[in-house]
Amino acid sequence: MEKFGIFVDVQNIYYTTKDSFGKQFNYRALWKYLSDRGQIMMAVAYATERNDERQRKFQSALRHIGFSVKLKPYIQRADGSTKGDWDVGITIDMLQSADDLDRMFLLSGDGDFDILLRTLQNDYGVPVEVYGVPGLTADSLQNASSRFHSITEALLI
Repeated sequence: MEKFGIFVDVQNIYYTTKDSFGKQFNYRALWKYLSDRGQIMMAVAYATERNDERQRKFQSALRHIGFSVKLKPYIQRADGSTKGDWDVGITIDMLQSADDLDRMFLLSGDGDFDILLRTLQNDYGVPVEVYGVPGLTADSLQNASSRFHSITEALLI
């Protein structure tokens, strides 16, 4: 049985599914689908901490499913821009776990991860499949993935 790792760029998935479908991603459905295909060795959801009750409930639900949740402070700058991305953290975790996994799944549409995917596949021999919203997932990320899965209604609630 293949050993899987799941890495979720929560903010990216939240906003792309909301913008495209007006719905939320169904993490439980993804977990069930992937656990039927292999053994989930690690699953990490990377999110920002806003001290919001709704978000705490969501994070608790992710933990109940089986995800570990890593939080980073949400920063609102004086000019109105925000910061709270996890690109470096996701990259480090994926690289550090490459020797222990047979396959990885990245949930994101961020094209900055294309170099990471090529490195994991070419240098470590670990295929990386991407789940993203069509039209909001960078072409470079789709092309770098070993397989791209379109997020559709079947994975929404």
